[in-house]
Amino acid sequence: MAATQDDTLLVHSGKNPAANHGAINPPVYHASTLLFPTVDEFLNRHSAEFRYGRRGTPTSKALENAIADLERAESVILTPSGKSANATVLSAFAEPNAHYLVVDTAYKPTRDFCTSRLAQMNVETTFYDPHIGADIADLIRPTTRLIWMESPGSQTFEVQDVPAIAKAARTRGIPTAIDNTWSGGFFFKPLDHGVDVSVQSVTKYIGGHSDLMMGAICLGPRSIDPVQNCAGQFGLCAGPNDVYLALRGFRTLAVRMRQHHTSGIAVAHWLARHPLVERVMHPALGNGNSNALWRRDFTGASGLFGFAMKKHSQEKTTTFLESLRYYGMGSSWGGYESLLIPTFPAKARTSTNWSTNGQCFR
Repeated sequence: MAATQDDTLLVHSGKNPAANHGAINPPVYHASTLLFPTVDEFLNRHSAEFRYGRRGTPTSKALENAIADLERAESVILTPSGKSANATVLSAFAEPNAHYLVVDTAYKPTRDFCTSRLAQMNVETTFYDPHIGADIADLIRPTTRLIWMESPGSQTFEVQDVPAIAKAARTRGIPTAIDNTWSGGFFFKPLDHGVDVSVQSVTKYIGGHSDLMMGAICLGPRSIDPVQNCAGQFGLCAGPNDVYLALRGFRTLAVRMRQHHTSGIAVAHWLARHPLVERVMHPALGNGNSNALWRRDFTGASGLFGFAMKKHSQEKTTTFLESLRYYGMGSSWGGYESLLIPTFPAKARTSTNWSTNGQCFR
């Protein structure tokens, strides 16, 4: 894969050695209270760039600026986890009697937030087929306040027609948001395709080493006020040490994502040829709709995908997983180590059907 403009961006964005005595990497600011030398400056502190640790420091600002450049966003909000980033965006547009459209293949905690917390706020959620494309317009109601996407989808990796959905939403004045964690913000740029909010779990590919928790909300101009207000009301922020680790991971994102692309596709092809494998769920394989959309909109593939076995027994699945030497069982992904876990897609969807003869894995 050829070098891109992002390669240079990842090395240089969010750095200001001249402001840090020549240091290449931004210092780690551990700060809650920030002092103001005069009464006038204290009373006007809300106009200051840095006024309270929760509101940001030079360390967090460096990462926000870097991710904003990568995702081509107007601004970025850092949160304590990817889940909190999703929940913040979902909350930002909520109001009594509102209606949301959420893709049926969304990350399960995202679904659960809609069916629990948002339902308690009298927000109704309709889960839609990931292949709906421009026909999403038929599901829009006068009360629809947000359309949520995730592409590829969680566990089964369907690719959505993001530009078509964003266009249908924008025609009706409805904001759109997407979970863009799979691409790392490197292989796909949702805001370039008309999406208003792109969310990432920084825990995954930007962090890259399975040692931090963080989310990032990347905002286009139409979404800045409602999402920033909501995040401020929730009091969200990220710890300085995690920000420092994320900045370190950010610098090597390009080379790591290319290796994820190469290794993931190689393993997927090997599994597709295996006699015990029923199907492989990887956007870069096959010639169906997901593959066509992936080729059109993405510049590469990350290392996360799924597959299903032809036959299933719990005993054999347990033996298989517990006998692996180089794959561990654990939540999350995007790190340097290889992980393999059983998945149960049928339990996490309501508007589309999913069935296989054997156990699914991710």
